[in-house]
Amino acid sequence: MDRTALVTGASSGIGKATAAALAARGYRVLGTSRRPESVAAVAGVELLPLDLEDEGSIEALAHAAGPVDVLVNNAGESQNGPFEELPGDALRRLFQVNVLGPVRLAQLMLPGMRERRWGRVVMVGSMLASFPLSYRSSYVASKAALKGFSDGARHEYSPYGVWLTAVEPGSINTGISERRTKYISDGSPFRADFDRMLAALNRNEKAGVPAERVAATIVKAIEAGRPRAHYAIGSNAALVFPLRRLLPTALIEKATHRRHDLRR
Repeated sequence: MDRTALVTGASSGIGKATAAALAARGYRVLGTSRRPESVAAVAGVELLPLDLEDEGSIEALAHAAGPVDVLVNNAGESQNGPFEELPGDALRRLFQVNVLGPVRLAQLMLPGMRERRWGRVVMVGSMLASFPLSYRSSYVASKAALKGFSDGARHEYSPYGVWLTAVEPGSINTGISERRTKYISDGSPFRADFDRMLAALNRNEKAGVPAERVAATIVKAIEAGRPRAHYAIGSNAALVFPLRRLLPTALIEKATHRRHDLRR
């Protein structure tokens, strides 16, 4: 296959599984990591450095990658904490890594796709953008913003054969629970509630679907003739999204709380 795919955050989890799946299907695959030299090689995947907090690093990657037909914006940070206790610098970093960095990378890749009249951009979001959760407000907001950029820009590029899509994973067993950033004070009045939520979140993700199933959904979106705006996988997505449209919002919120051991 004479197409090049760039997958950010390809050193582990969904990014690694997606890069491997695309390589197996014959794509030339470029993956990214903040420290490529410390990552075990994946067959058929060339790793390049990327720090989404650094504008120069994003532009250097775009230059090194050259023409790209498929961009999978997967790299990001998972952040937790009570709304009133989230530090401003942590919020700014989160939005740089989860939103502004991926958007800038897409801006650099899209002109070439438009000129060649074929391309795919996949924004890897989260089902939490549709089912918000306590103590995850910053993460929810960042993934909702990424989805919003995808939804809006999709209409600009589809006339050129270039499609933007948001893929929303639910509970996925990727080991991300060990890498989450947490912001909560020692004497926080939210401590007991926060700890219950985090324990449930970790439990749900440990029992979640493997990263390879998300990768298969991403590949499906890439190879569709007319990709849908949204795909969701994990956490019974095929059932809960239709129910969300049919049931009262208060009932959906109650079910989300119950799944995460939150009493409301």
